Amino acid sequence: MRSPASPTASSLVERGHIRLLTFNLQVGIQTSAYHHYLTRSWQHVLPHPERLKRLALMGSVLEKFDVVGLQEVDGGSFRSSRVNQVEYLAAQARFPHYFQQLNRNLGQFAQHSNGLLSRLVPCHIEEYRLPGMLPGRGAIHARFGEGPDALHIFVAHLALSHRGRVRQLNYLSDIIEPLRHVVVMGDLNCTPEQLHAHERFSTSLPLHPVKPLLSYPSWQPRRALDHILLSQTLEAADVRVLDHLFSDHLPIAVDLPLPSACLDALAKADARRLEKKSSE
Repeated sequence: MRSPASPTASSLVERGHIRLLTFNLQVGIQTSAYHHYLTRSWQHVLPHPERLKRLALMGSVLEKFDVVGLQEVDGGSFRSSRVNQVEYLAAQARFPHYFQQLNRNLGQFAQHSNGLLSRLVPCHIEEYRLPGMLPGRGAIHARFGEGPDALHIFVAHLALSHRGRVRQLNYLSDIIEPLRHVVVMGDLNCTPEQLHAHERFSTSLPLHPVKPLLSYPSWQPRRALDHILLSQTLEAADVRVLDHLFSDHLPIAVDLPLPSACLDALAKADARRLEKKSSE
């Protein structure tokens, strides 16, 4: 899907690197103390007049990035005042492309979702329902470019339970293993040590975590639960946590240089898209 703004992607390809960000925004609830989980829990089911203002502030932060992965966003229900938060943030931050994955549909009361915002044109987007005892976890797979050197970006939100995460990492392993240039980002609900302890992940999945950063809880970060994982073909130039108390998680950002083969794949796909558009 597209937002109102539509800048071209050619400048991003010429730059040679992209800026990535992952953020669990807790449906726009500002949490800055443990007791807020109780005193502000009503905001998970009821609208709040300040929620839209917080989303506008988030948009000013997201605008600095090229591809953003979102977790715990609402797709437009009663609690979000009927605002699709993925679409709203795409418009606020001027992203030309966005995608919402609805994972837990509670009708008019909640539309629990993942989201992808992008300045690059995705050649293909696929969504996966992750296995688990409780339904409602998912992953978005966006492919940028054509052929074996395409860039594959996954946005995922994994289960709270260890058993559920093991099943979900096994499921993602089967999808990711054949791919070359891969980014997995999201709230994985586990520490780097727990990721490495997962045998299939550490031996078969061709990903390595960038520098782990403490992202939870946002007001006093003690655990690295939010991650950006890269295939061996990719290496981050800059990794940082953003100190923005919009949620109970902090956003994680990466500046990612792209291999020349990957840039060529992106450029060819963009040229093919523009040629097709001009002939229509």
